Amino acid sequence: MKLQEAIKKRKSVRKFSSKKPDWRDIIEAIHTAQYAPMAGGLFHLKFVIVDNKQLIEEIAKWCEQSFISEAQYVVVVVSDPGIVTTPFPKMGEYFCPQQTGAAIQNFLLSLEESGLSTCWIGHMNEEKIGKTLKISEDYTIEALFPIGYSNEIFKKKKQDPDIYNILYFNKWEKYRMKKTEKIDSRAPEGY
Repeated sequence: MKLQEAIKKRKSVRKFSSKKPDWRDIIEAIHTAQYAPMAGGLFHLKFVIVDNKQLIEEIAKWCEQSFISEAQYVVVVVSDPGIVTTPFPKMGEYFCPQQTGAAIQNFLLSLEESGLSTCWIGHMNEEKIGKTLKISEDYTIEALFPIGYSNEIFKKKKQDPDIYNILYFNKWEKYRMKKTEKIDSRAPEGY
C-alpha cells in the first residue's frame, strides 16, 4: 500500500472481528514509531501490548468504552517526559506531545498498511489503567489503541475535504499565492 493510500484509507474502527492478528505486525508498527522526529533524537515512548482478555476488559471499563473489549490486542503508549524535559527544560513539555503525536501517526499508518484497524483512545482513567498494568506513576499514559481486524461497514464519504478551506499563503486568510511570471522556455540551457 502506498503512503497516500494509507493516509486516506485509515479510519477509526470500533467493531472488531474475532480473528486474531499476528502480533508481529503490531511490533513492526511500533518499530515504525521510532522513526518519528524527536527533539535531540531522544525517544521518550514505551509501549505495552496487552492480549490478556481479562486485562483488555479492565482497560475497556476504565476507558468507559465497551467496544475496546472486542479487540484482540490493546497497545498502551506510555511516555517518560523526563527524557525530554531534562535536556530541554523550557521547551520539553511542548516537545513531548508533538513527538508523541508524530510517533503515533507512524504507528497508525503502519497498522493500516498491515490491514489492521484501531481507534485512538484518549479518554481513560489513567490512574486505574496504570495500576492494572503496573505502570509506574513516573510515566504518563498518552493513549491506547484497541487493535484487530475491522468488522465495521463504512459508508462512502460524499467528497474529500477541500484543501482551500484550510490553506492560506503568507498571511492569515490570504487565499492565493503571489502571481508568478511566465518562464521563458527559450532560456539558455543550464539557466
